Amino acid sequence: MRSLRAVLFDLDDTLYPLAQFRRSGFRAVASHVDDAWGLAAAEALDVLEHASQATPGRELQALAAHGGRADDVVPDLLEAIRRHVPDLHLPELSRFVLRRMRTSWRIALVTNGQPAVQARKVRALGLEPMVDAVIYAAEHGSGLGKPEPAPFLAACRALAVPPTVAVFVGDDAVRDIDGAHAAGLRTIWLPAPSPATVTAPLFAGAIASSLADVPMLAARLDTPWRAHVA
Repeated sequence: MRSLRAVLFDLDDTLYPLAQFRRSGFRAVASHVDDAWGLAAAEALDVLEHASQATPGRELQALAAHGGRADDVVPDLLEAIRRHVPDLHLPELSRFVLRRMRTSWRIALVTNGQPAVQARKVRALGLEPMVDAVIYAAEHGSGLGKPEPAPFLAACRALAVPPTVAVFVGDDAVRDIDGAHAAGLRTIWLPAPSPATVTAPLFAGAIASSLADVPMLAARLDTPWRAHVA
């Protein structure tokens, strides 16, 4: 029987690279404009991928301009991304870590974003059978998601553990680390690849250089608590 301790994971850029979803979404948009505008999907995809390097965050606007359309078509393109069934795969390292930790830890996912979109990601990655609970943060508290305490506390309730025996693993310094700490959880920061100038969050209990470090770091964070209550 698994002990009374839990590890909670963020999803995007923690258990899989968000770039996978972005590429899948671009393919969905390219297919959409091929049907709706008559713009070849391959050409549209090339525009989107070029814009992701040149003007990240404005890829859909770049495609609209390329297709001779006004920016008022962008919501329609965004909806094509949101409603598509994503083509994603869970990295083998994530699969290994989840399987290893689930032998002795209760596991939950806590993810921001539109619940319907995030649910499609979870299904595409095959994560539901690998965890004990999935918490869509926007369904708790005010609906704004992490860093509000409500999603973290909902995950603890779903796992039947107090926050004091839970460890949160995530890449976002504010939404994940500061939020989990404020809710009473211990934390492991797993920064996404970025310039070395990024400052570690103040409330990171440990810093992982890879997801492979998480089982060891979580056990270290768990040990002082166990010694204190023994």
